[in-house]
Amino acid sequence: MHCLVIEDETDTARYICKGLREAGYTVTACATGQEGLDYAIGAEWDIIVMDRMLPGGIDGLAIVERLRALGKQTPVIIVSALTNIEQRVSGLRGGADDYLSKPFAFSELLARIEALLRRAVPGQDGTQLQVADLKLDLRAMRATRDGRAIALQPREYRLLEYLMRHEGQVVTRTMLLEAVWDYHFDPQTNVIDVQISRLRTKIDKDFPTALIHTLRGIGYCLSARPPEAGHA
Repeated sequence: MHCLVIEDETDTARYICKGLREAGYTVTACATGQEGLDYAIGAEWDIIVMDRMLPGGIDGLAIVERLRALGKQTPVIIVSALTNIEQRVSGLRGGADDYLSKPFAFSELLARIEALLRRAVPGQDGTQLQVADLKLDLRAMRATRDGRAIALQPREYRLLEYLMRHEGQVVTRTMLLEAVWDYHFDPQTNVIDVQISRLRTKIDKDFPTALIHTLRGIGYCLSARPPEAGHA
C-alpha cells in the first residue's frame, strides 16, 4: 500500500511515517501545501494522511477539494489540531473521508486507515494477506501454504508480512532495514541475507513454485511469477 503523508510538523510526520512503515506501508512524505498538492494529483495513492494547516499558501482542505474536483477518489484522512465541530464538519463536507483530532494515538490512525481501505477494496476484510497458495492471518499471526502451517519467528513474520504487502514489487535492502529492523542506515550486515534464506527455506522448500525471489544488486520480490531473466 502506498501512502502519502502531508504534514509540516517534523515530529508528527516522523511519528506517522515510522508507524506506517512498521505496518508495511510504502510512505512518501512532504511538508508544504503546494508540494502536497503536486504529489497528490501527480501519482496514484492508496491513502493520503494530511494536516489541515499547511505552509505554502494551500491548506489541506484545498488539496482535498482539488482532488475531488479532478475526480480522484483516493481515501483521505485529515489529522488536525482544528477540532471543533464546525471545522470537522467542513473537512468532511469538503471531501475528506475521515477526520482525526490531534493529539492522537497511532493505533487509532492505523485502524481508521484500515477501515477506509476495506471500504475502498470490497471483499477484503484486512485480516488476511494471500499470494498464490501462501496465506498470512494477521489476527492470529499465522502463516500457511497450501493449507500447511509454517512456524515463523517474530522477525520472520514481520519480514514475510512486509514482502506480502508489497507483492510483485521489488523491495530494497534499505526498505527492509527501515521497515523490519528499524535501521535507518545500512550497517553492512548480512542480517537480511540470513533472514531471507531462512524464510525462503520455510516458504518455498518442498513446494513446486518459488515465491521469494532475489534480484541481485537490487533487492527482493515476493511473487508467484518468476523474476525477469538474469535474476535469481
